[in-house]
Amino acid sequence: MSKILKIYICAGEASGDLHGSALMRELKALYSGTMVFRGFGGDAMKAEGAELLYHTDQTGICGITPVIKELPFLLRMMKTLKRDILQWQPHLMLTIDYPGMNLRLADFAHRNKISTIHYICPQVWAWHRGRIPKLARFLDRLICIFPFEPAHFDGTDLDVVFTGHPLVDRAAETKAQIAPEFPWRGQHKIALLPGSRAGEISRILPRMLEAGARLEEKLSTESSFIIPAPTRGMLELARTIIDKSECKPRNLSLVEGQARALLLQADAAAVASGTATLEASLMRCPTVLVYCAGALTAVIARVLIKGVRFLGLANIIADKEVMPELLQESFTPENLAAHLHALLTDETLRRRTLTQLDAVNAMLGAGNAPARAAEAILDFISTHNKEKRMTGL
Repeated sequence: MSKILKIYICAGEASGDLHGSALMRELKALYSGTMVFRGFGGDAMKAEGAELLYHTDQTGICGITPVIKELPFLLRMMKTLKRDILQWQPHLMLTIDYPGMNLRLADFAHRNKISTIHYICPQVWAWHRGRIPKLARFLDRLICIFPFEPAHFDGTDLDVVFTGHPLVDRAAETKAQIAPEFPWRGQHKIALLPGSRAGEISRILPRMLEAGARLEEKLSTESSFIIPAPTRGMLELARTIIDKSECKPRNLSLVEGQARALLLQADAAAVASGTATLEASLMRCPTVLVYCAGALTAVIARVLIKGVRFLGLANIIADKEVMPELLQESFTPENLAAHLHALLTDETLRRRTLTQLDAVNAMLGAGNAPARAAEAILDFISTHNKEKRMTGL
């Protein structure tokens, strides 16, 4: 390997920033020479030494309408990054999730003879299956975090590696920590996770609050509801929505962060579709998955995911409904309250759900996923360099 290894690293959302920082830390620990990083990401990657051209505060955009609104900025960003890649000439293009932009950048890098590795498989197994051969043409290695993903690339020349899900390590860390004290009151403890973005929280939290009020009426003993807001800004937004709500549970509290620790203590949860549902599984918290997208996003999503059985990651891994899914019109306060009531009061259902969650969790890998992914990256670089020397390139 070259003693100075230049890696262009790209993560467009907060979750990708955390994955990227963990990868950077492990790569630097394993590599014997000097390693430098440049690209875009967030505070965690910056703290590990990445030189960032753009921050996740600018790039963390979700939904069709917001993307259309920000399209001029995204196009300028793409142009700037392409020019920078050619000028900097990295040894490796390492893209992390965020497929809309990152896969285009990987394709550009490949066409300019730069090696490409993508971490966290795009969900081509759910939709856009026709993109699988195209990915195989411009990615040199794909690192997957779900066990069912590599099989979808059978029949292509793409080098696919399953290294386990990084949340397994974070779940273990949470379980090993001293349990924080949350303002629980009553017998039943319910966590409400309405999402991490302002648009999600504004659409989802009001229905959760009304469901909580209805659930209080159905339960014979006192219950308690806590919302773990991901950031200070989202906490203030949630507080504003709660203050304006005319229908909400009596025992309701807000905390900043600590979602995994809260899920570990909760008896049941309502969680917006996304990574948090997998965290709920790893915390062994019986959960109802909910989601309602904006009108335009919902229409387009119905076309793209036609024929897909499940939206939730735990359900996809289990290939059955481990978490009830309430989406769009079916996500009503009445339906959510009924499902949560069943999870809290039906002991047979609780035991079956916990058994199914354990089976899902067992398929996510044995832990140490960032180190395994870093090893897969350095193994590729070492093998690729040997091949170049052998062919005289």
